[in-house]
Amino acid sequence: MSDTKTVGELRVRTAFNPSQDTVVDQIKQKSAELINLVETLKTKDARLASLAQTAFEEAAMWAVKAATA
Repeated sequence: MSDTKTVGELRVRTAFNPSQDTVVDQIKQKSAELINLVETLKTKDARLASLAQTAFEEAAMWAVKAATA
């Protein structure tokens, strides 16, 4: 099995979940999927795709914060 991570997995750090909270895992995985989907749009408009990815990354951070409050 490969240890290669996708762009989304790297950006939301899917492997980092010290609380082992399943909701945190779900938030990070779904956010990573969205980031990966948008990665395919970079050929159309790299700037807009990057902005969208950053917004998903930030949303994941706030959602994880809410889940672990």
